[in-house]
Amino acid sequence: MEQTTGNRLSAEQRAQYEEQGYYFPVRAFEPSEAGLLRERFDGYFSSNWEKVKNLPARQHSSILGETHTVLNWVHRIVSDPRVLDPVESVLGPNLLVWSSAWFPKMPGDKKYISWHQDATYWGLRPPLATTAWIAISESTTENGCMRVVPATHKGPLLPQIETYAQNNVLSRGQEIAVKVDEVKAVDLVLQPGEMSLHHIGMVHGSKANESTKPRIGLAVRYISTEVVQDVKIQQCAVLVRGKDNFGHFQLIDPPTDDEISGEDEARRAEVLSRMRLNLVPDKPSPNA
Repeated sequence: MEQTTGNRLSAEQRAQYEEQGYYFPVRAFEPSEAGLLRERFDGYFSSNWEKVKNLPARQHSSILGETHTVLNWVHRIVSDPRVLDPVESVLGPNLLVWSSAWFPKMPGDKKYISWHQDATYWGLRPPLATTAWIAISESTTENGCMRVVPATHKGPLLPQIETYAQNNVLSRGQEIAVKVDEVKAVDLVLQPGEMSLHHIGMVHGSKANESTKPRIGLAVRYISTEVVQDVKIQQCAVLVRGKDNFGHFQLIDPPTDDEISGEDEARRAEVLSRMRLNLVPDKPSPNA
């Protein structure tokens, strides 16, 4: 059996990712570290709760997205070698954080994520992109863990419709327009500090939280520096490992503080604005 170094995936684990489109669980942080991260997130979430609760689910990213660009403690998560090693195993040595978003579901939360494929909307080519979903709470079947349909990254992209449904967290409420065989779905159950990896073409989603426990995780979207995006405006990214010899994205410096300043918010607003311009239609659905 191949010997691994650091937190890198073995040959067998990489083969599973390539064949099935996902791999889990990977231990990134110790439970005690995850507890400290949970305290950090709880503080951020509670201080922004008044803003979040008045927004439709699909707009929560304006508060919960791209925090790695303004909070050093979040940047430390996305650049931690224990996270980057398994990502490098599937994408190679030169890595950008293209995007990140917190996905909290509180007890009884009606928010859900419909079956979808990220590759349909992200415009990234070649598809050297993976999402590391890092749990800082338990993520279980009962509280709405992520679900994937194995090997769906290998076929053609499936047709999707845009519903703008009220409780759908996705920016367009997009969902696959053909029947998904849920019998094949796998629940990515994670303990605090564990993470999963899934391919950009993977059919995935999650149900509402029907439990008495919160489900909190950070989804970090990594790409190889060679990836090009079909864009209206150059998108920002953060280099977290290796070198960028391509310049397809505007690189921004990591944040240096654990608190957000006015200058930080202006920077994140620019990052979010470019992201939205590239990914979200100019004219939303009449049902929006």
